Amino acid sequence: MIFGAIKPYPSPLISGRGIDLDFPFLVGCLALLGLGLVMITSASSEVAAAQSGNPLYHMIRHLIYVAIGVGACIVTMMVPIATWQRMGFLMLIGAFGLLVAVLIPGIGREVNGSMRWIGFSFFNVQPSEIAKVFVVVYLAGYLVRRQQEVRESWMGFFKPFIVLLPMAGLLLMEPDFGATVVMMGSAAAMLFLGGVGLFRFGLMVVLAVGAVFVLVQAQPYRMARLITFTDPWSDQFGSGYQLTQALIAFGRGEWFGVGLGNSVQKQFYLPEAHTDFVFSVLAEELGMVGSLLTVALFVFVTVRALYIGLWAEKAKQFFAAYVAFGLAFLWIGQFLINIGVNVGLLPTKGLTLPFLSYGGSSLVICCACVGLLLRIEWESRTHLGSEEHEFDENDFAEEPNHHGR
Repeated sequence: MIFGAIKPYPSPLISGRGIDLDFPFLVGCLALLGLGLVMITSASSEVAAAQSGNPLYHMIRHLIYVAIGVGACIVTMMVPIATWQRMGFLMLIGAFGLLVAVLIPGIGREVNGSMRWIGFSFFNVQPSEIAKVFVVVYLAGYLVRRQQEVRESWMGFFKPFIVLLPMAGLLLMEPDFGATVVMMGSAAAMLFLGGVGLFRFGLMVVLAVGAVFVLVQAQPYRMARLITFTDPWSDQFGSGYQLTQALIAFGRGEWFGVGLGNSVQKQFYLPEAHTDFVFSVLAEELGMVGSLLTVALFVFVTVRALYIGLWAEKAKQFFAAYVAFGLAFLWIGQFLINIGVNVGLLPTKGLTLPFLSYGGSSLVICCACVGLLLRIEWESRTHLGSEEHEFDENDFAEEPNHHGR
């Protein structure tokens, strides 16, 4: 019944050519998912054994999240990009609703002093992960509708911030400074690619840097983190504890690591070893070589996502192109911040590493984004990404199969 309902609307999984995916991109994402499962199993075993009596507790939960994520990926691949474009405003309203709901006592769940999760019986939802993607979809639609205004007038440039600034305020109330930076950075990159002039873009960068400075000054704990990360050894057993333990993990890893499963830092020395600092455990167990290969894999996936946006732009599917660019910049921002925190280049900030860190919301949203990018690539390659086009299987009868680009 379900497949019969969606058959008139072909997708990368249902077409005249069978399964028609961007396999290089898919393989890169699957490799990251597999590596994440292995590292979470290793990094969480000691903590899971102590907390639940089962060393595979977090691995089993992560496998469930992977299964849900694969389902989300399949669903997003089935939905035409034109549908996402039509739903942009509703998604924006939904993002605001989630960010408001998480701040309401009794709905939002407080963990380590932050109200970032909406708790259900067996799992938690992190609204910021959903909101970042919804903002990208809405802003992509805005850039298409107001393209000339964005490029030529100040008003077209400032209008998006009427939406972005209140959303950033809600994120800061949780507080989630990292998600705020990633969301605003991705939005700025999308505006730049949308044609905003260098002068206006430069002014936005100056204002953003000033805002970050004010926000850091406004909260003592943020200033303490900023001071500590420059010399974590000055307070090794206090505010610098987490970073010093991460640096010890990197040092122990040397060139080829101590071996998978042999990390010492995961044994209650390094806090959040399977979430925010999973890359430190990876560096300890797989060494510098393994770390650089992981970084190379991230670079391949994010660059491929940018190319998907470029291909959509060449096919004159501008909404799809802006969505692809926005999702790629979300990943790039999270990747740079998380790795920067792990190696001590940035102050400690609770931001997950895409595909690798333990966390249901982050993983499921990453998988959904993969499905969306695969859909964008497929529509741009088959030239079917148009609201006016009525999808039919006959559209695919004569086209050759060349999904490797």
